[in-house]
Parts: sequence; C-alpha cells; structure tokens
Amino acid sequence: MSRITIVGAGFGGLTAARECRRLDPASTITLVAPRPEFVFLPSLIWIPSGMRQPDDLRVPLEPFLRRHRIQFHQGEATGLLEGGRKLVTTTGELENDGLIIASGGRFIKKLPGIEHSIAPCEGIEATVALRDRLAQMKSGSIAVGFAGNPNEPQAMRGGPMFEFLFGIDTLLRRDGRRDQFKLTFFSPAPQPGNRLGPKAFEGLMREMRERDIETHLGHKLKGFTTEKVMTEGGEFPVDLILFLPGMTGNAWFDNTELPRSPGGLLKADSHCKVEGFEKVYVAGDAGSFPSPEWMPKQAHMADLQAAAAASNLVASLAGRPADATFKMELACIVDSLDKGMLVTRSERRSLMLPPLRLGHWSKRIFEQWYLRKLR
Repeated sequence: MSRITIVGAGFGGLTAARECRRLDPASTITLVAPRPEFVFLPSLIWIPSGMRQPDDLRVPLEPFLRRHRIQFHQGEATGLLEGGRKLVTTTGELENDGLIIASGGRFIKKLPGIEHSIAPCEGIEATVALRDRLAQMKSGSIAVGFAGNPNEPQAMRGGPMFEFLFGIDTLLRRDGRRDQFKLTFFSPAPQPGNRLGPKAFEGLMREMRERDIETHLGHKLKGFTTEKVMTEGGEFPVDLILFLPGMTGNAWFDNTELPRSPGGLLKADSHCKVEGFEKVYVAGDAGSFPSPEWMPKQAHMADLQAAAAASNLVASLAGRPADATFKMELACIVDSLDKGMLVTRSERRSLMLPPLRLGHWSKRIFEQWYLRKLR
C-alpha cells in the first residue's frame, strides 16, 4: 500500500488529493497544511463590496477529508530529506513513497515602502482591510497596480487586480461618491494584461477610459510612501495603494535540494515531475513548467496540473508509464461586480467577450459549483 503525501490545501492540493484517491483507492494519502481549511481566493474581489463575507469563502475540510479517506497533518513544510522520501514539517517528519508539492507561491516584497500598500490577493485579512479603508474614505486618490518577477514571466497574477480596480469603481458609483475619487492604474509593463491576448489588453484599456481611470504604465517602480507612488517616469499622489508584486517560490524550498528556476520556482517537466527527483511532483504556483510566457498562475491551471501530477504519481507507483500532461489554457472572467469580461487563451486561439451581466453570473455560478464539491 503506497503512502502519498500532498503539501498544500489550495486548489492544486485538493485536486491532487481527490485524483489520487480516485485513481488509487487503497493508498494512504496525507494532506499537509497549516489548517484544515480551504479559501476560495477568486471571490476575494467581492469582499470589499460586501457581496461576500469572509466566512462565505472559508470551507472547513473535515467533510472532504472524511469522504475521500484522506489523513490530515496540521503543520507547515520546512524541508525535504532522503531524495524527497521524507517531508520535514513544523510538527514532525512524514515518510512517503510519493510526494506532490502544491504549496503555492510567495509574493516578492522587496520594493521600498511596499508595507504602505495592500496586497488584496494575499487572503481574507487583506481584503477585509481594504473593505474597511474604503468604507472610511470620503474622498481621495486610489492607485491599483501589479508587477511581475523579471526572472519568471509566468509568475504574476494581474487578472484579480483588474477586478479589484473595476469593482472599486463600480462600488463608488453605486454609493454616489465616484466623483470624489481619482483612480489610477499603474504597472511597470507597457502593456499590462497582454498575456491575456491582444484583444483582451485593448478591451481592458477601453474599459479604463470609459470608467475615467487614469493609467501610469511602462515605468520601473522605485517605491511607495503613505502619500505617493514613485516610478522612474515620475510620481503621483495617493491615499490608498493596492499592489500585487511578482511571485517566487516558498521559503521552505531553500531548505531542500529541489532544482529551482531563475525565478525561484521548482523546475518541472511537462509531466509535472520535479527534475532529478523520483516520484516528486509539483502543481500550481509553486512550479515552473515548460510553457508559453502567457501561461497564467491561476486556479484553473493549478487544477489541470494537479490532475496530471496525480495521474503520473499513481502510475509511477504502480510501475506504469507516467506520461500524462496538462492542457495549457488561460480561462478567466474579469469581474466588475455586475458584469464580467470573459477571456480565454490557448496555444491555438484566444477569445475576449465584452463585459456582460452573463459573465458576472457565470462567475458566481462557478463559485457555488466548485465549493459544493468540497463541502
């Protein structure tokens, strides 16, 4: 009977656990995470408006774990020994016959003054802080932006920041106080969002113009203060900064011999196998995969990679060829509280639909469908 260990209780970790159990009913599967809880991160965008409350997005995992006969080890990974066969955690060591790492990424917080900004994608606490700040503000200037990891083009998450930007604009208009605020979108990239496709970038910029959102693009960031955003192309005053930096690998990777990409992620092949390590796989934000530069770091990709990693791990444990790959596909709805812009991209084609109410409701329906699978 094989012992499978999975690190992480996010999208990739739970998909990997579910798929491992489906493919191998007899194995012992252990999920490692700080808490037996899942947070539906894509819906953080709705917390500032009150459309969602924090507890709406938290899912206790006990029913999921019991249903799929998965053991839970509460703790944080801190290292790896014996070629991956022993995971070191804050609450003990776990031996395994196969390992899947889906512990997510880590935001790079080196920019001077970054502590003066809110990174809403970090989790519920950050979005609650944003909600409270917006409620307190009577007027002012709000800047929303994101950057990437210069050594890892894939390691950025810009889509949600467009959603926070458009959502704040919609919220202020609903409250009848939009004319009291100046909104500015900034990024060191000259064409932020072009990873979604040329049509999507044009659509995003058109949406900003229609909403009277100013832009400050293509200038390297120098830092923040409580009162301004500073770039090599100038600075501008702000009262509130929302900023998402690029991503790199988890700090605990430094305590392992796992191979790293130039951007600090785990180097994996097209089968999600970590290079040079037997029966060690990676899925989601923690990994660097051979792929086009536009391939996103998003929940959808984490699910696809996790399914491939689970299939290959179970196959390798059984002595079968581990040849499953994952589809390279970007799929998202850029939501603005009442409408949503559908964007998809694959190796063959890209598609962008203008903001529609159907897009918004599709995102809400998907949320409920996904959470129902876990509850």
